Amino acid sequence: MIAILRAAAQFLIILALFGGVAAFANWPVYRQTPQGTAVIMVTFVHGADRKAACRKLTPAEIAKLPPNMRRTQECPRSRPPLYLELDIDGAPALRATLPPTGIAGDGPSRVYERFVVPAGAHEIAVRMRDTPRSEGYDYERTGRVTLTPDQLMVVDFRAESGEFLFR
Repeated sequence: MIAILRAAAQFLIILALFGGVAAFANWPVYRQTPQGTAVIMVTFVHGADRKAACRKLTPAEIAKLPPNMRRTQECPRSRPPLYLELDIDGAPALRATLPPTGIAGDGPSRVYERFVVPAGAHEIAVRMRDTPRSEGYDYERTGRVTLTPDQLMVVDFRAESGEFLFR
């Protein structure tokens, strides 16, 4: 008789624990973004051209180098920073100067930014400069997108084609 009561008590305790876990699995409700909103995410990795062009070494400069380090050209490693602008519905959302990564400043620049916007139609303009000049842009795209509630739209850059993608 005691064994039956002990088994029943264990079953009730396990059932209560399982019910508690099941209740907390759906309550309280957690949302990452407010209801009726969507997310625009700008995320890509891009390496700009080098700050300066390669320079051909003179025969005298080559002769001064140790034999195991002789080369015909000297190429600087550093890259300029990227300048990125994003406008949502004509208002500036992002203005960033993205420095190159790496100890020598020769790695790609990285961006990851999220913007929570109301669901619906939006005009998006993105511009980027990856050369050392101080005016103008090397890449631009403007487009109209319609976002549904809880939708995630990504602004990506493809260096192979030189264009921004809205997905």
